[in-house]
Amino acid sequence: MDLKTATALRRLRLISAPEAVSFLLLLICSVLKRTTDFNAVPVMGAVHGVLFILYVVFWADAWNRTRWPLGRAALYLVLSALPAGGFFAERRLRRESEESVAAARTAAGRQDADPVNAA
Repeated sequence: MDLKTATALRRLRLISAPEAVSFLLLLICSVLKRTTDFNAVPVMGAVHGVLFILYVVFWADAWNRTRWPLGRAALYLVLSALPAGGFFAERRLRRESEESVAAARTAAGRQDADPVNAA
């Protein structure tokens, strides 16, 4: 995995959890607005909107760089639309990143061990 692809996955992973938290807080604020005099929906709506847009932009960049199959790309997009989906997306993205780093290290180790292909 090249550096730009790893960076795209990392950005998507890092925005997933804050986007999920903002979605949950927006839902809580919506309930509080209807049951009390507390109204933080305009503020949380704006915060969540910005984080959601960033998530979609980072998702599109990651999809473009990783060449995910349509099903996996759709899964990450659908997870952003679910209240706690960002937490699941973050876990899957972390696992995917760790596996690709391990595969890259294994491949690099094989090249170092093979004197014919080392040059």
